[in-house]
Amino acid sequence: MKAIFSREVRSYFQTMLGPVFIAVLTAVTGIYFMVLNLVNGYPYFSATIGNMLFMLMVAVPILTMKSFAEDRHSHAEQLMLSAPVTVWDIVLGKYFAMVAVFAIPCLLFCLCPLIIMTGGTASLGSDWAAIGLYFLLGCAYIAIGMFLSSITESQLIAAVASFGVLLVLYLWDALAEYFPTSARGNLIGMIVIVALLAALYYALARNPYVAVGVFVILTVALIIAYLVSSTTFEGLMAKTLGTFDVYTGFVELANYRLLDLTAVVRYLSLAFFGVFLTVQSLQKRRWA
Repeated sequence: MKAIFSREVRSYFQTMLGPVFIAVLTAVTGIYFMVLNLVNGYPYFSATIGNMLFMLMVAVPILTMKSFAEDRHSHAEQLMLSAPVTVWDIVLGKYFAMVAVFAIPCLLFCLCPLIIMTGGTASLGSDWAAIGLYFLLGCAYIAIGMFLSSITESQLIAAVASFGVLLVLYLWDALAEYFPTSARGNLIGMIVIVALLAALYYALARNPYVAVGVFVILTVALIIAYLVSSTTFEGLMAKTLGTFDVYTGFVELANYRLLDLTAVVRYLSLAFFGVFLTVQSLQKRRWA
């Protein structure tokens, strides 16, 4: 894994991708920092980080688009998968390389609260906590983008798909208002979700029997639960899918200095899930 990590880090800085990613993210954050904190005198850098969520959503797909799509397009993936290393080593090496690139601007951001402190009062604890949570959110984004890069040969498609998924997550809280509220509507919605999960499993494992079996078992279980107590299905989709709201915890810290530890768990879980899906995607092709 160390060899893959070192090679990937070098590749990001031997091309313009790494320096441009760091420069753009740092420059845009610096502009917000200058206007909001230095010119207007707002003492919380966490608010500046809170305004950088959309920029992160744009920048991360550019960082992750080449992670696996480039190897598939150039057929270098065949050599990589035949090497005497595990798929986990390959995926984690590439993942931590992208995380290392992303960590550089985050470390630079840690200087901003100290600059604020030189001119007056600063809230170092909440500001650094916001930067840490921003870093974890970026790690989750990188895992998602890496997985999407692993299932296509086109870097452009990988970048667009990553941006689309991150945009849905960005708008998730607003989209939740359009989920059905009736018990029957939520039953249908949950069956659709089960079907999508079964389809995802089939796409990764190519095992139709397990995919169909899981779909049938979960669908029957949902129908039985609905017949036993239909009232429990009222608003069930909003409650269930609300766990994927990745922004509320961050916004509470950025704007109100309230740290929600469930947000930390959510970001780490999302990062692990993205890495796991990437491993499954490559594992399938390794033995194909």
